[in-house]
Amino acid sequence: MIRISQLKMPLGHTENDLLLKAAKELHIQPELIKETKLVKQSVDARKKPEIHYSYIVDIALKNGGKKEEERLVKKRKDRNITVHEEKPYVLPECGNTPLKYPPVVIGMGPAGLFCGLALARKGYRPILLERGEDVDTRTERVAKFWKTGELNPSSNVQFGEGGAGTFSDGKLNTLVKDTFGRNREVLRILTEFGADPSICYANKPHIGTDVLSHIVKSIRKEIESLGGQVRFLSQVTDFEITEGKLTAVTVNNTERIPVQAAVAAIGHSARDTFETLYGKQVSMEAKPFAVGFRIQHPQTMINESQYGMAECKELGPASYKLTAQTSYGRGVYSFCMCPGGYVVNASSEEKRLAVNGMSYHDRAGENANSALIVTVNPEDFSHDIKGREEVHPLAGIHFQRELEEKAYEAGNGKIPVQLYGDFKDGKISEKFGKVHPAFCGEYQFADLRKILTNELSEAFIEGMESFGKKIKGFDRPDAILAGVESRTSSPVRIPRGETLESSVRGLYPCGEGAGYAGGITSAAMDGLKVAEELIRRYKLTE
Repeated sequence: MIRISQLKMPLGHTENDLLLKAAKELHIQPELIKETKLVKQSVDARKKPEIHYSYIVDIALKNGGKKEEERLVKKRKDRNITVHEEKPYVLPECGNTPLKYPPVVIGMGPAGLFCGLALARKGYRPILLERGEDVDTRTERVAKFWKTGELNPSSNVQFGEGGAGTFSDGKLNTLVKDTFGRNREVLRILTEFGADPSICYANKPHIGTDVLSHIVKSIRKEIESLGGQVRFLSQVTDFEITEGKLTAVTVNNTERIPVQAAVAAIGHSARDTFETLYGKQVSMEAKPFAVGFRIQHPQTMINESQYGMAECKELGPASYKLTAQTSYGRGVYSFCMCPGGYVVNASSEEKRLAVNGMSYHDRAGENANSALIVTVNPEDFSHDIKGREEVHPLAGIHFQRELEEKAYEAGNGKIPVQLYGDFKDGKISEKFGKVHPAFCGEYQFADLRKILTNELSEAFIEGMESFGKKIKGFDRPDAILAGVESRTSSPVRIPRGETLESSVRGLYPCGEGAGYAGGITSAAMDGLKVAEELIRRYKLTE
């Protein structure tokens, strides 16, 4: 196919307009084009309010193969016009090592689901073990939690079918280089199970929590239809290791399942499982992450800044991405930005409180929200739970828990909330300003300074002042802060070797919880990567 980059089109254009523009760029008649495939669509708003799309498109000709494409490209002498050959993603051939037992996948977030799906489609009949509930039951339980504050530690915003990403905006952008085609395959599979096809070419694709729930359920049903087992309320509570090799896992402290290969796709919040693995001498290390607060602004304000207009139905609500380096030497940045979304109580442990952002597919909420977070390094929590002056592998978990306990206490079990101006001045807010609150879960005014250290709070303020220079009104006094945002990524990494195994043979760390992903797409990609390794190694046995 012929690839055309930087193809500019105005708002409101049609598919036919795009075809005509492509033909014009190639200096050919439109009738000679057989197919136009969108590869990437981005929005150029640098000269707002004059906004246009910028496309990358692949063109197939009705007559002539690769030679004709090469001739036409050579004739045009334009660096934005090239010959492109798409390599389809294909799972590897099965290996030679006999697999005595079905592979076990622990966790049903994006990493576990995509790993399980790949294994099932290859005929391995995997066993998927999920500590939480199915997505429908889980959704009801989460709704009840937001209304009453009744937390189920096994099934909540963090745990259950679909993982933590189910109750999020469902953003699908990733910074992972896609040399193997896994990113394209993840997006293709999502559309196969019901996602809008636009996610395959949109610059900032998203699904929305309401659509995600249907998708994860459909993936699970296919795994089951191919002979795989899916078991909910099945927490792995122990790992049996013999001579450095995993031989079995225990479910709910009672049931022993013999294993030869187990994928640990446990997610960033499976703190008890990390503790169990550490107790079994599985190598792991503390890693940097970031903590901070959620911030809410009127979505119209963000639209005005990004588009030059308060509303643009064609483009939908605008997003942003902000970074700053402070005088303290810390990075401050926006994370998991949710246009037209809600700030949610995302707690998973009793008497500890964490928040996250969520939006539905239509992103129709009044507010934009984002995590604004400050980087923390192992040196910031260089003590273990016994107080020794060294970086314990689980020290980051201890640090997160301390912050979440302070957040719970600050809000008396409800989401602690403070206006930014009052946060700066060190006083508890008494009423909201022109920014109306958009929460899922109970909330109350509190002193957020009691949660973060003074150094982190000052870095947060410095970052906010910097962002106010980039987006007018971002540092407005009535912007709503809520805390604590502590689950940005896993505080632990489980090292893996060339075979993708941990220090224990047969145990394959995978996804965000193991430190190898940072969102839905990258976690799903890592799930495919681990599945490929298992397929490449093991042969099917009856």
